[in-house]
Amino acid sequence: MNNILLKANAKINLSLDVLGKRDDGYHEVKMIMQSINLHDDVYIEITDDYTDDGIYISCNKPWIPTGSGNIAYKAAKLIKKKYEIKKGIKIKIIKNIPVSAGLAGGSTDAAAVIKGINKLFSLNLDNKEMMELGKTIGADVPFCITGGTVLSEGIGEVLTPVRSFRNVNIVLVKPKVSVSTAWVYKNLDLNNISERPDIPLILDAIEREDIGCVAKNMKNVLEAVTAKKHQVIEEIKEKLINFGALGSMMSGSGPTVFGIFENKEKARLAYVKMKNSKCECFMAETLCEEM
Repeated sequence: MNNILLKANAKINLSLDVLGKRDDGYHEVKMIMQSINLHDDVYIEITDDYTDDGIYISCNKPWIPTGSGNIAYKAAKLIKKKYEIKKGIKIKIIKNIPVSAGLAGGSTDAAAVIKGINKLFSLNLDNKEMMELGKTIGADVPFCITGGTVLSEGIGEVLTPVRSFRNVNIVLVKPKVSVSTAWVYKNLDLNNISERPDIPLILDAIEREDIGCVAKNMKNVLEAVTAKKHQVIEEIKEKLINFGALGSMMSGSGPTVFGIFENKEKARLAYVKMKNSKCECFMAETLCEEM
């Protein structure tokens, strides 16, 4: 086998809390992460390029960097160096996940590259070993290696799988604004967080398969920063609720907002209505852990 095609799934947060700032500048977080079936396609091919680098990336979106600024490139370079891979690697990314959207679009591509190279070169790395590699290039990459429903702690690298929250219908809406994760965390006032998510309550609701309870209790402390700058986020949340969502929240540092729906029919009705709002809109479902 000299080529492979992988689906790189996006993620949403079912809750997100920031507990403090560490001495190294990173923030301690506690959040529930969930993979969804909105995905990029990542095609990886072995080439007979024996140059020092030998990594080539192309993408269907012309504004995506294809050199060392691309996290998928960093993943390929890391694994090539560590395992002394001499042959070249060609990577083609078909982006479907919005960029700078709070959906781990870059991290999931990097995770797909690690998994793909592992298979193509028969490195026989298990998930734990791949997650250790991913941790060095991005806090969300370890989660994207496994996906599913996970309690994430530390800086995002301490992962505890929980009961699957699969097959839940969601609608995602990404307004025409971009958000810098670094800017959001820089402007987060840790001493002035008025509401925090009740993560044990949400985990219990997931265990009981109570979709309504999960939806109504979702909270993301970063919303206070992002929504203050971009009022459209609150407007989208309100519209999704009015269109039948059981609950709505911003994912990650934003600006994408998602709503959880009781069934596919209600999600589709909301999707059709939101498509007219000059935003990028997607219907999706939550996924279980990848095998």
